Amino acid sequence: GAALEMRDRRAERGIYAVCKTTGGKGLNVVTPLANSKGGVTWKEAKAFAQHICKQMVDDDPERYLLNMSKKLRRGKIFLDYLRNDRMSTAVAVLSPRARQGAPVSMPLTWAQVRKDLDPKRFSIWTVPSLLKKTRAWRGYDDAALPLRAAMKKVALSG
Repeated sequence: GAALEMRDRRAERGIYAVCKTTGGKGLNVVTPLANSKGGVTWKEAKAFAQHICKQMVDDDPERYLLNMSKKLRRGKIFLDYLRNDRMSTAVAVLSPRARQGAPVSMPLTWAQVRKDLDPKRFSIWTVPSLLKKTRAWRGYDDAALPLRAAMKKVALSG
């Protein structure tokens, strides 16, 4: 649901996105970005992610929220744009997590992003053989867009 909607909103603006599990319950939608001439600040990168998430919340406030309070999340999906900050952490793709079952942050194809997706099936024991078969994240490097160009695409479309 939410990951596919985020992908579609980016695709409508010509922005490529891929998806991965977090090694927990969540999913991360990732946009490959190229180094922009003149650079981009962390504040600008976070504002870019926040803008896309805010549009989703504005369009469907019964389904999504930006407030990280667990109390407010009941029945809603938290869109965590806050991972896009210099001092924030996000789990790198293929990183194992220190959790029961040794789950791994697994790159996914969009066909794998379904309601019945079980992130627990991606563990340090299963991922090596799964990687031999996956085509997830193909084209990632070729699709990298400078952040300033991506920001313009989002700003132009509201």
